[in-house]
Amino acid sequence: MPVESAFKAIESDENVLQKHVAFFDRNNDGVIYPWETFQGFRAIGSGILLSSVAALFINMGLSGKTRPGKKFPNLLFPIEIQNINMAKHGSDSGVYDTHGRFVPSKFEEIFEKYARTNSDGLTADELKEFIKGNREPKGYGGWIGGFTEWKILYYLGKDEKGLLKKDVVRGVYDGSLFHKMEEEKEKAKASKKKHIDK
Repeated sequence: MPVESAFKAIESDENVLQKHVAFFDRNNDGVIYPWETFQGFRAIGSGILLSSVAALFINMGLSGKTRPGKKFPNLLFPIEIQNINMAKHGSDSGVYDTHGRFVPSKFEEIFEKYARTNSDGLTADELKEFIKGNREPKGYGGWIGGFTEWKILYYLGKDEKGLLKKDVVRGVYDGSLFHKMEEEKEKAKASKKKHIDK
């Protein structure tokens, strides 16, 4: 059963995790290299420093996990989209199952449990509680991964009141938010150029 979003429907039986990362596969070849991750972050409005750090952190952290059976690490740190479910880290929300499918009940649980100020979103403090609540004992890699992902999302996706809206979070899970952010950035750039050219 699809979960409706302002962005698009999420089919619970599809590999939504692959859709989540596919935005960063800038040449659509099924493999994401660090420069593509960098380009993807720039496309959604991240600065050069955040985009650079994210590209290194994400690709170095996930590459080996998505390349099963490969004896030697690839120093270009490619991420194979078809195997992205193998890179799922601990201390996460459980919104993706082990096959990369969307679990609607886990998504709703985030907001039922942590969204106290506004049932439609998370404040910075509520997000901090949520991240802390998902920590698995001694799962330090998962702690870092979860903390980093959610803090970047909050930084890029919060509204003018500092609220990370439910539809924004849902759009991240299926990757549709990334496309929307890129379109908005392109429109703003075109509008600015048009204004300068006058």
